[in-house]
Amino acid sequence: IPAMTALMDCTESRLLFAASGGIKYLSRQLRMGKSSKSSGQGSKKDDKKKAATGGVSASVQQLYELSFCLWNMTYELNGSASVRADFAKDGQAVIALVDLVSSAPREKAVRVALAALRNLATCSSAESPGPASTPKVDGSVFLTEMLGCNLLKAIAFLRDRQWTDPDILDNINLLYKLLSDNYKEMTRFEVYKSEVESGHLCWGTVHTEAFFRENAKMLEGSDGDFKLLKVLIALIGSKDEDVAGIACFDLGEFVRQYPNGRSIVKRMGAKELVMPLIEHENPELQRQALQCVSKMLIQNWEVSQLCVATLHFRTQSFVISFSPFTFCYLVCKINTLVL
Repeated sequence: IPAMTALMDCTESRLLFAASGGIKYLSRQLRMGKSSKSSGQGSKKDDKKKAATGGVSASVQQLYELSFCLWNMTYELNGSASVRADFAKDGQAVIALVDLVSSAPREKAVRVALAALRNLATCSSAESPGPASTPKVDGSVFLTEMLGCNLLKAIAFLRDRQWTDPDILDNINLLYKLLSDNYKEMTRFEVYKSEVESGHLCWGTVHTEAFFRENAKMLEGSDGDFKLLKVLIALIGSKDEDVAGIACFDLGEFVRQYPNGRSIVKRMGAKELVMPLIEHENPELQRQALQCVSKMLIQNWEVSQLCVATLHFRTQSFVISFSPFTFCYLVCKINTLVL
């Protein structure tokens, strides 16, 4: 990392570094470092591996140096269309920086991450518009990605903290204004789309029955290829259990609200991805997976929810009653056995 930091001294070396895939590398390393830092103790196997190699989880200093390098690279945004494209590719750089800001490990790390995000949010394509055949990339593109990563919520939280560095407060206030203004101009579906594409799902107004009642048809896409739905289905396999749970909920609501939604998601292999999660150790993820699969199988979900005793098995001497949640579980298990 110190060697990379030294490369950031001049424009020529920064451009060479970017042309060699440096932005993607820094973003990946920052996300990996942040993940290992927040993962706590880890497994004994991981501890043995670290002991054998002399490795340790990413320190705050390492996170700072990686974000410092990314910050330096943002000074080439206005003058290079390829650098802007590299920063926009897959949204990895924005995700890595937002993750760091959200965790707020130390003030110095937050300072450079916020400075990098500010440069991304305010960059322009006027000096180097790039080829006409490629999509325009400027600050508005990065602001949309930041909203998808829920940076606005993180910034609102940071505004309530006490900071010794005035630059941090300036960047927080500017980003809050830019994000708020951009959010007002976006439709609710545009907010949802940016969130799904970023992979950072977070419970809110775009993850409700009412939202899908109004917007389920929008998941068709302009070409009718259901591209966003495919991304949502892929998020069911996310290592983040909260993201996987929200993806299950969204998928279940799409099934309910979109005509022939059941056959569409089954054809895309969604049921096979959700089914293993009904045995997950996380009770909330298990519940969302159960409800998602049940919505794929049960024609009238509302009736099953309204019935306190959904199903009765009557014998000569007693009655066995199942709650809707238990009934969902049984339906899923029976379906597995039948298939």
